Amino acid sequence: MNTRAYIAIEGPIGVGKTTLARILGETLPAEVLLEVFEKNPFLSDFYADRARYAFQTQIFFLLSRYRQQHGVIAETLRHSSLVSDYLFAKDWLFAHLNLQGDELQMYERVHAILGEQIPTPDLVVYLRASTDILMERIAFRDRPYERQMSRAYIAALSEAYDRFFAAFTAAPVLTLDTDDVDIVRDSLARAEVVARVKAALRANGHQMVLPEIDLLATGYEGSAGRRLADLQRGLRSTSAARSPSQIYRAYLRLIAQLGELGRLLDDLWARQEALLPVVGNRLESYERSVEEAAERLQETLSATLAALLQVANDSGVDLESCYLRSSAARTARMPEEPR
Repeated sequence: MNTRAYIAIEGPIGVGKTTLARILGETLPAEVLLEVFEKNPFLSDFYADRARYAFQTQIFFLLSRYRQQHGVIAETLRHSSLVSDYLFAKDWLFAHLNLQGDELQMYERVHAILGEQIPTPDLVVYLRASTDILMERIAFRDRPYERQMSRAYIAALSEAYDRFFAAFTAAPVLTLDTDDVDIVRDSLARAEVVARVKAALRANGHQMVLPEIDLLATGYEGSAGRRLADLQRGLRSTSAARSPSQIYRAYLRLIAQLGELGRLLDDLWARQEALLPVVGNRLESYERSVEEAAERLQETLSATLAALLQVANDSGVDLESCYLRSSAARTARMPEEPR
């Protein structure tokens, strides 16, 4: 399997493309290519008067994105995976939202010529969010040139993105709804998103290097040989304050992960039974089935442990202490062996 992949993150303004690109850059790992949109001299004027400045803004973006991606993507993929916080083809979406008539026709001719020279991603991650959430996130980051952005424009942009990706066939698309997903402060949500991206890459012939469980699931960066208590402390350092709703959400995620683990073990059992007539030995068929599923097991167990740690932390429970007390109690109840 190819260990280098090109991933593009897409979605409407404020949905979290750059944040996810940086997270994936650290966890896959991969180089990160960020759009340089602040340098567009027409952007502020465009948000104030879309009709007047749409063509200048769109052509500047098209040429800027072409200059940034042409050559860079192919060269980077020679030695590393790459995550970009935008898709070159999305420029077409904005043009059809903002241009019309002769201006749109001229734009389409230029876009067709330039687009042929830009590599297609191995995976596009399409981030969605409701208009209310997008407006909240835009207001929170408070970029000066976005302050005049209307709710109607953001709603129209979201609808345009949905239409665009409903017909998009140039690359595989992983769609993620982000209304209730906080990949900045919720380490479990972050781990789930990374796991889904990696699963989508595997499905398309790419096998990324698996990160350590603590980096994937808890964000904790400590010394080697860390214990369960260390993982819990790392998770607590990146978690918000506890609340009943948060505990319940963590519980539901744990149930979902246990379901994934159960399905994986069912697959493993079926594979063991299929191998048994071939190898003629149940132990060998078991070991081979486990070996084949090793990467899936590691990733699924990692996410399941992360979910369990989140439930324990939100409940104020020290799992290691509980386990040691339970182990000691079981040992005390065991009858002594005859001497």
